[in-house]
Amino acid sequence: MPQTPHITFIGAGNMAQAILKGMLAAGYPQSKISASGRTQSKLDVLTADTGIRTSTDNLSLCRQADVIVLGVKPHMMGDLVQSIAPAVDTRRQLIVSVAAGILASSIETWLGQKAPIVRCMPNTPSLVGQGAAGLFATGGVSDAQKQTASIIMQSVGLALWVETEADIDAVTAVSGSGPAYYFLMMEAMIAGAEELGLSNEIAKKLVLQTATGAAEMAQQSNQTPSQLREAVTSPKGTTEQALNTFNNGGFNQLCSQAMAAAHHRSKELAQLFKA
Repeated sequence: MPQTPHITFIGAGNMAQAILKGMLAAGYPQSKISASGRTQSKLDVLTADTGIRTSTDNLSLCRQADVIVLGVKPHMMGDLVQSIAPAVDTRRQLIVSVAAGILASSIETWLGQKAPIVRCMPNTPSLVGQGAAGLFATGGVSDAQKQTASIIMQSVGLALWVETEADIDAVTAVSGSGPAYYFLMMEAMIAGAEELGLSNEIAKKLVLQTATGAAEMAQQSNQTPSQLREAVTSPKGTTEQALNTFNNGGFNQLCSQAMAAAHHRSKELAQLFKA
């Protein structure tokens, strides 16, 4: 693995663009990043925005790469990997997949050979540099390649390594799908605030800032979320009444059930797209 490996993104959608733009913002050289896509006009815009090389020719970009980041939709992955297989040299190249539900073994089957593969589960806050990703490396991934994968994902937020590929399903249920859980809570709080008489504009600003402040406070504090919750909950006060309502409605159990459902679906998708 070169000191500054050449990284090619196959698929230049929102997530791939978020990652490569994050890398550029962190100082990664333009000349060491390239991306492919199906629409030349969109690639032209990306080149104008970033200065990186783009092409509709997947094979040519793969041949020059040290790291190939697979960023297409899961249902497209099989055909794509088989099409680029002639240009992949697994003796020197790392494969990084950011597609949900695609097993490393399926990628190897489509390539027709064993390969060093890192599976990543990023999330949509990566688009604003606040992502949270889980990473899993197969046995053939070197320490240098793991470091490169970390650099890629840390450019848009937190990146943590998990021990088993099955853990990626849990990451999907926690941080992959997690932003939607918070967005749902925000929606409900905004609607509730409007029912209490606030305008939509004021309700939205208060709810979003409260969410931002609570998250930042939890990040910076040495206390656990449980301790922070207790600190703001005065006996017989307004917060206690609200939390009692949540608890009486089975809030904790509902969260657990929702995450279990996401986890189950992630495992189902892995089998659905299995080679």
